[in-house]
Amino acid sequence: MAERGRPRGFDRDLALRQAMITFWERGYEGTSMADLTTAMGIASASIYAGFGAKEQLFREAVELYGATEGARPLHLLETAGTAREGVAQALRANADRFADPATPPGCMVVLSALTGTTQNAGLRGFLAERRALVPHSFRRRLEQGIKDGDVTAGTDVDAVADFYAAVLQGMAIHSRDGATRARLETVIACALAAWDTLTSPEAAPC
Repeated sequence: MAERGRPRGFDRDLALRQAMITFWERGYEGTSMADLTTAMGIASASIYAGFGAKEQLFREAVELYGATEGARPLHLLETAGTAREGVAQALRANADRFADPATPPGCMVVLSALTGTTQNAGLRGFLAERRALVPHSFRRRLEQGIKDGDVTAGTDVDAVADFYAAVLQGMAIHSRDGATRARLETVIACALAAWDTLTSPEAAPC
């Protein structure tokens, strides 16, 4: 029998995933402690004992999101035979994830950017850093493509990386607004059609 006042044991990994799903669906500020206790199936005392305050729990949930939901697109980006194919596969893997009925639509990290008060400035900075990893990953893959010879030398990798990161973020919002997987594929096709122009050394930054 547990001691009085001592939080009961629980499956921490499962509880954290349930918190991640709840934050993903409702956002940080839209999620109350009552929402979290219901979703995680534990009392607030256990949440504080196991994860700390709400902000600490959210940060850990974002890290879990990146390590799980974000792992496959990044792997495909890095391991594809060419930079163009890597970008294409990453966009499609994200579209699959955004449209998966088993989880909330869109991207947890992108959608968390849409609201935020000045009281949560530190958290907003944390999320901005997480989002900055996307253009960084695209840029790194483009630079590898230049080394491998499948991206033209002189390509403005910053501009191209920012473009595809913006496409990806737009897809996340589009998905939250109800876009189907087929509609997201149309967006991807249009974005990839611009590849040759964007990777031309004569291309002017957008």
